[in-house]
Amino acid sequence: MLMVLATVLAACATATPYQSMQRGEGYSDQKLESNRYRIRFAGNRLTDKDTVQNYLLFRAAEITLDNSHDYFVTVSLETDSETTQQQSFSFGTGFGHWYWHPFGGVGVTTTTASTEYVAEAHIMTFKGEKPAENLNAFDAREVIRNLQTQIVRPEKK
Repeated sequence: MLMVLATVLAACATATPYQSMQRGEGYSDQKLESNRYRIRFAGNRLTDKDTVQNYLLFRAAEITLDNSHDYFVTVSLETDSETTQQQSFSFGTGFGHWYWHPFGGVGVTTTTASTEYVAEAHIMTFKGEKPAENLNAFDAREVIRNLQTQIVRPEKK
């Protein structure tokens, strides 16, 4: 039981790894047409915006290559954020005398903000050479090559 609790707590204390959607975190994708996909990556409060966006682009490149295509075009690409405030309150009282002066204590409130990012894109995949004039076109092999060192996968169990 203690080992399970330690594993759960450790999972909560790390950024979202590159993985398929689990408990609302990770990537998901849906094929919409023969070469059109919707991709989403949701990170936890420890996953920064750049990581969420890189994981989404990496997934787009994987889908492109899995379909024997060479490049993808982002038709739309958005990153949303949600910031939550967590408030904690500790209350303690104490009374006494210091020499002839009475004193007392009161509670303290702290507020912590955390932000979670979600990136979503609609992409189209194509064969052939990426059009140089299209700034929304990405060479899938180059994306994989450039981002693979930044991809953190979940630990094997």
